[in-house]
Amino acid sequence: MKPRIAVLLPCYNEDAAIGQTVADFRAALPDATIYVYDNNSRDRTVEVARAAGAVVRAERQQGKGHVVRRMFADVEADIYVMADGDATYEAAAAPRLVQRLIDEQLDMVVGARKSEVDAAYRRGHRFGNAMLTGMLARLFGRSFTDILSGYRVFSRRFAKSFPVLSQGFEIETEISVHALELRMPVAEEVTAYAARPEGSESKLSTYRDGWRILSTILRLYRHERPLAFFGAVAGLVALAAVMLAVPLIITYMHTGLVPRIPTAVLVTGMMIIAALAMTTGLILDTVVRGRLEARRIAYLSVPAPGN
Repeated sequence: MKPRIAVLLPCYNEDAAIGQTVADFRAALPDATIYVYDNNSRDRTVEVARAAGAVVRAERQQGKGHVVRRMFADVEADIYVMADGDATYEAAAAPRLVQRLIDEQLDMVVGARKSEVDAAYRRGHRFGNAMLTGMLARLFGRSFTDILSGYRVFSRRFAKSFPVLSQGFEIETEISVHALELRMPVAEEVTAYAARPEGSESKLSTYRDGWRILSTILRLYRHERPLAFFGAVAGLVALAAVMLAVPLIITYMHTGLVPRIPTAVLVTGMMIIAALAMTTGLILDTVVRGRLEARRIAYLSVPAPGN
């Protein structure tokens, strides 16, 4: 029996590109159901998408993260193909990504972007993506080459076990961390990345959204690695306390006096804070392990693709 494939296209003001995007995915995956989720567009996105033959639905909470949460919750399928509605991703590569997901029983295949056109992938975005990808690898031990790609193929068990918490464009980072934390079988496929059609404008702000993505990485690191996070805080505070305490100790050894009482009180308080931070990390690490086990059980409750 053929798997049910759903193409998910979150959209905001994409009337210049959504018709072509729907047509391209229709040609690549003729048996798939194509869903366009409109996110309060003020142009003709809904009309154009519906005329192109897509199933059009709406999400009123503004932000891509809200749209992805709604899509994963509402749409029933065996395989989910997610892309942007701006006609920049290579729809013709979708069958290859889907087949690899099935053949290797993966939970996610990322379409890593490769562009031959400078206008398609701005230099600031390229640098930011490389920096954030490297940071994710250092913090979580492994990563993808393109963590910000919006072109991904998911298994049903990924979509139905993913507790989406992000609101905006940081959703791709959260998706990547979810896959890494649950040790899911994943892969990357290089895909072409084209410039937007004339009249279509990017909604991604290099600095504002870059800062939000960076904040998301640090927040997820605190949530998923509390012992390492709070342990680092405890170590830094304790080190600073020791550096302040050394002159006091030397003076006390020579004179038997503690002449700078405020500094001694500060050092004592800093060591208490360091101990509390370490204790917090130990307690939260136990909580996180329990949450991770629950997420893993939810993930394993859905059959793997191809089964």
